[in-house]
Amino acid sequence: MDPSERYCYNPTLRWNPQVEEYFSKAYGAEVFSRISKALTSNHFRRPSCYSCIRVNTLRTTTEAVIEKILEIQCEKRQNDTLKNLHMNDDSESQSVAGFSLETNPVLKCEIPGLDYVVFAKGSGPHDIQYDYQQDRPPKEIIVSRKCAEAVLRGAQVYVPGILACSAHVEKGDLVAVSVGVEQPSRDNGWAIGITRGIVLQGLKTDPHYLERDGLYIGQGITTMSRAGIFRGLSGLGVDMTDRVFRLSSFNDVLKGDIFLQNLPSIITAHVLDPQEGERILDMCAAPGGKTTAIASLMKDKGEVIAVDRSHNKVLEIHNLAAELGLNSIKAYKLDALKAVCETNINGGEVKVGQSQTSQESESESASSVINPVLDKVNKIPDDEGTKVGCYKSKAEERKQRRIMKNGPGRNQSTGGRVNKCEGFSPNSFDRVLLDAPCSALGLRPRLFAGEDTVDSLRRHGKYQKRLFDQAVQLVRPGGVIVYSTCTINPGENEALVRYALDTYKFLSLAQQNPRIGGPGLVGHYESSEGKFEEWLRPGEQDLVQRFDPSGPHDTIGFFIAKFTVGPKDS
Repeated sequence: MDPSERYCYNPTLRWNPQVEEYFSKAYGAEVFSRISKALTSNHFRRPSCYSCIRVNTLRTTTEAVIEKILEIQCEKRQNDTLKNLHMNDDSESQSVAGFSLETNPVLKCEIPGLDYVVFAKGSGPHDIQYDYQQDRPPKEIIVSRKCAEAVLRGAQVYVPGILACSAHVEKGDLVAVSVGVEQPSRDNGWAIGITRGIVLQGLKTDPHYLERDGLYIGQGITTMSRAGIFRGLSGLGVDMTDRVFRLSSFNDVLKGDIFLQNLPSIITAHVLDPQEGERILDMCAAPGGKTTAIASLMKDKGEVIAVDRSHNKVLEIHNLAAELGLNSIKAYKLDALKAVCETNINGGEVKVGQSQTSQESESESASSVINPVLDKVNKIPDDEGTKVGCYKSKAEERKQRRIMKNGPGRNQSTGGRVNKCEGFSPNSFDRVLLDAPCSALGLRPRLFAGEDTVDSLRRHGKYQKRLFDQAVQLVRPGGVIVYSTCTINPGENEALVRYALDTYKFLSLAQQNPRIGGPGLVGHYESSEGKFEEWLRPGEQDLVQRFDPSGPHDTIGFFIAKFTVGPKDS
């Protein structure tokens, strides 16, 4: 094989065959063929051509932010030593929301009401000149798919995302960066199949050698040796100096003045139309982007309740609100499926705001969810008077070894206090945002989609309906519910709208502003197994917004529906 065919970026997106069949029937063969080609050849394999930035207008102005970003980019260009890279012939004109980014590297959004949104131009795909010679491949590292998707959006390569590395890599070496994408496994599932720390020889015996053809995302300088990479649990592993797609990194840039957020997510907060003095609930709030957008639109006057069931994610919301200087946000640890809590028999208030440390959180989770028997195990003081933890099973010991080897992971508590909540009274919110957990099949760039099955997509839909049931109970008559997802799956979008309108006759779809997304899908789907799924009916399609990742606005795939709440039945 010509090395240039191997050391390049030309991925193919894999779908589960049943899911592909479902989408073909849902969209129609011709339409899905167009979408599928766009997703796998032009759009889905790459990030958006721009970074979307929300300006914190409570602290600064859009004009001031644009001026600062231009200064930063000018300084970066002056220090950029990679001036000879050229773009591929298939690079396309860059535009967003109908406005050209070719001549303006940074511009203000011209959509009415979104003048606090800024677009910063990116570029790509670029040809990378990898250091390979005949019979001498370049030094390289393999990163996980999720790490690679972050790098394609402008991030650096951090230690937890590195799976394998060439021998004799030292600090300061130039390495090629390739991606380990999931492959079919023996149990008919999907797995990466790479033991972390394995040595790459540049031979066909290397893990996923052939599968990594066309999956090289750039190159960079190692910040530590091979030994340091696999001994450490955190830190920067590779400083990316040459990328296939180049998006400005805004990590720790203008902290507190800006927040990177996808355009449809910003529009979602606008569609909710929060007003000063209202009480608003963000049901699945982490990491807090839409929560803080809502508080900003209210000019920080009112009460924004943000809940999430993860201790760490609640901390993230707290930290983001503090960074942006927002005081109207109150974040609680709460499973949104238990968001409704009736008042007690004596008419007392629902308990909200009970403080909980990370250690208490983990102990409670272990005792009440994972292994109730541990409640009965006495803690024995050690020789120094401190308390030894509960008895650990072999499974728990294996888990601890994995943590020591691979890092703590995002679900492990990182410390700090959060407020615990037992739920809220019915009809206690003016507006509710349900940005529901979903299959995320609209996120870009996506290098793999084979793990999603028709059954898993249906499970997402059932879970979202249960969350929506909670939202309906919490919003007052005359209030508003906004439902959103970042997936292209109609079973999680239009099918949820159909469920909502058929189940709750006092709900009705409302006009959305601003509106730049396309119409929803009308009709239904019936599988060969007899499974029936109804979507929108004629006249309803223009009351929702569906963002097509292959569409002209170059956004992620997204869906927004807005409901107004009429008088509820007694």
